[in-house]
Amino acid sequence: MISEKNVVIIAITALILGAVVVGLSPKDLWDENEGLLKDEVQSIEGSTETINLLDITPFEWDVVHSFTPYTPVEDVYERVGYEWDDTISETVSEGMYQIVFMKDEKVVCYIYGYPENNGYGIDLLASMLTAEDDLTFLVERREGIVYLVNDGRTFD
Repeated sequence: MISEKNVVIIAITALILGAVVVGLSPKDLWDENEGLLKDEVQSIEGSTETINLLDITPFEWDVVHSFTPYTPVEDVYERVGYEWDDTISETVSEGMYQIVFMKDEKVVCYIYGYPENNGYGIDLLASMLTAEDDLTFLVERREGIVYLVNDGRTFD
């Protein structure tokens, strides 16, 4: 028969193991969704000329923010509304992207870095778009990298 002391030890061990598993849990939601988005963008067929951003985002979102190079991290957090991660950085070059997709005021996808390193790029014309905006993007391929470019034109 299991004594009360053993039950307590087992319960404490289970709590500790649970905390370790949570601490070692897989990527955060925004990282996970960035990987899914990357897969979607990279799988766009070569003959595709335009695409709706909603059609290739494998997660729900209602607002997307784009930040110009050198935007301070504090400004990113201010526009987003909260500090969702303490590891983001200011972009340090003209060629870098920093894009935040949100759903119900929570970050659901975060893109940071050079398109050459990420394997794709998304060029927003505006600093913010909503899911109700015209989300038609040109599909461009340069040196093996797929770029989605919102150049402000309306496609019908």
